Amino acid sequence: MGAQFDLVTLDSPSPDDLGRFWAAALDLVEVQREDGDRWIVLATESGVRRIGIQRGATRVGSVHLDLSCDLADFDDETRRLIELGATMIREPRREDYGSIVNLADPDGNPFDLCAYR
Repeated sequence: MGAQFDLVTLDSPSPDDLGRFWAAALDLVEVQREDGDRWIVLATESGVRRIGIQRGATRVGSVHLDLSCDLADFDDETRRLIELGATMIREPRREDYGSIVNLADPDGNPFDLCAYR
């Protein structure tokens, strides 16, 4: 068997803070921790690993996540993510496929929230 996708890993100078943000944003739970906050894994309630966070320098722009929500929830979800600590990089816009807003997590890692028709 060849290589398979495991999870997205984000480097962070503050893994605990970033872990709390992504856990709250995506309703994930911490399932693994090594050496204090050197390595943290977030997963779904059923144990599917989604995000790894490791202590290290942030390299903004090297990777980003695309999140999705129902079109009817787009504005509320945008507000919720900002209340959790995200910052808006670009104002929300309507596209042919639905809506999108470009955000950044507390460490400055960009991510998008998309709502598809």
